[in-house]
Amino acid sequence: MEKIICGVDVSSETLDGRIGQSGPFIKVARTPEGISDLKAFCAGHGVELVVMEATGGYEKLPFGLLWSQGLACAIVNPRSVRRFAEAMGFLEKTDRIDAGIIAHYAQVKRLVGQAPASAAQERLRALVTRMRQLTQMKVVQINQRRLIGDPTVLASIDEVTAVIRRQIKAFEADIAELLGADPLWRALDEAFREVKGVAGRTVARLAAEMPEIGTLTGKASAKLVGLAPLAKDSGKRHGKRSVRGGRAHLRSILFVVAAVVCKHEPEFAAFRERLLAKGKTKMAVRIAVARKLLVRLNAKARDARTALAMAA
Repeated sequence: MEKIICGVDVSSETLDGRIGQSGPFIKVARTPEGISDLKAFCAGHGVELVVMEATGGYEKLPFGLLWSQGLACAIVNPRSVRRFAEAMGFLEKTDRIDAGIIAHYAQVKRLVGQAPASAAQERLRALVTRMRQLTQMKVVQINQRRLIGDPTVLASIDEVTAVIRRQIKAFEADIAELLGADPLWRALDEAFREVKGVAGRTVARLAAEMPEIGTLTGKASAKLVGLAPLAKDSGKRHGKRSVRGGRAHLRSILFVVAAVVCKHEPEFAAFRERLLAKGKTKMAVRIAVARKLLVRLNAKARDARTALAMAA
């Protein structure tokens, strides 16, 4: 028996829900009151799962409130849903159609509910995101300073940079405190730092942006981050394998950290040199080393999780 699914098209002001691909439809405001009306609508039709697209944060309120009211929810990639719609012949696009397509996509993919992140996980993600933004701002200020000769402008840049540096230090302290308060994060911090070159920021980024680490296979973790070369073969043709998709922010930090690890871990350095000796491109080597690092950290996270479970 197929699960009854309500697809929800999310916008900044409204939520458009539809039961299945062509079932009953409802439009409500993206407010607590409107979400309660959506919950009642779903309850009246025996809905077991609500599915919505990621829309830059607008989905967080309905996702959290519906879960708190006992209705399982899942969030899907809008690009995947759009491609699914086109493959099914739906070139037109309206809120009603989109909601139905989301429900149909979830049915075909046999999606299940994705439990919301804990308050601590949400806070860690917010702190790490802001620290990443501040770091980018600091780099911009430093780069601009090299091109400036006017003392007034230089003083302004230095003042802004000083403020950014102070805020970065404050966020680092808050993140360290948050990581230290959670048994799993403490265990991951200790395990990850066994790899020389992995520092606190890397631990924080992994804990915030990849909470699944240690629960997946090495291959699955690499694909999740976008470090797994994807096949492109057809018949006798063997296309060039490339990486794409995945969690770009996390992938970028792994590239940087992997280069540092190669300076401190002989095994990683030797691995990189073997690939270069085989004539691999610098980008291919960079991806391979970052993938090796992620697989190693995933294995350490798995061991840490197992040790915590046995001690409980």
